[in-house]
Amino acid sequence: MDNNIPLLEIRDLKITFPPKKSPIFAVRGVSVSIEKGTTLGIVGQSGSGKTTLARAVMQLVQPTSGDIVFDGVAIGKQLDKKRMQMVFQDPGGSLNPYAKVMSIISEPLLVHKIAKGSELRNKAITLMQQVGLQESDGNKYPHEFSGGQKQRIAIARAIALQPELLVCDEPTSALDVSVQAKILNLLADLRDELGLTILFISHDLSVVHHFCDRVAVMHEGKIVEQGTNDEVIHNPKHIATQELMAACQGRLLNNSDSPSCML
Repeated sequence: MDNNIPLLEIRDLKITFPPKKSPIFAVRGVSVSIEKGTTLGIVGQSGSGKTTLARAVMQLVQPTSGDIVFDGVAIGKQLDKKRMQMVFQDPGGSLNPYAKVMSIISEPLLVHKIAKGSELRNKAITLMQQVGLQESDGNKYPHEFSGGQKQRIAIARAIALQPELLVCDEPTSALDVSVQAKILNLLADLRDELGLTILFISHDLSVVHHFCDRVAVMHEGKIVEQGTNDEVIHNPKHIATQELMAACQGRLLNNSDSPSCML
């Protein structure tokens, strides 16, 4: 795989939401790219526009202007949606509470007619094992699992279709600190094993530093700073980046055992 080829390119993207009085500018001319097999972290405070950007990539939000190009093809034009999948912030909210885990993980394979019968079951078992779950977990319901285990289920479902791009929207922020590092390590292992390209959304600069190859800082709908981890972390130029650094250092002082706050 040639890591110099962008798998995803976002070009001058603008997204506005038109309320009754005046439009809300959620994303203001964002341009970033992610090379194949790498991880880009979009980091910013709440309301900075990072989740809206991620949802636009997944075609859950309609851009006002600009382009999103996946593997050379503009999104919305003959794009196979199986090639991109998303892991959401709240694992519990993203899982059907009335379905057993085996059914939840099997559903994408069944819907896209990739497998059925015993083959479907075997693929689901393999996926569960890939994310650290047991075969017996397939007979349980989501409420029987911890937050970290629920996120493992969500990740298994997301990789079921063998996507090339995985969009992770704050996948560890709803989890206990002790669980966050385990989920990040799982995602890193899957990235290396499956050759995934990952767009990783977070409000925590230290998590992004730990996990991503490159960092882009969003503030008030704009990318105000981007570069390699070392460039952004060790020489933050924009005040928004400096504030994110200070917030992380404050958490580190308050919780020295935090695995997500190591710069």
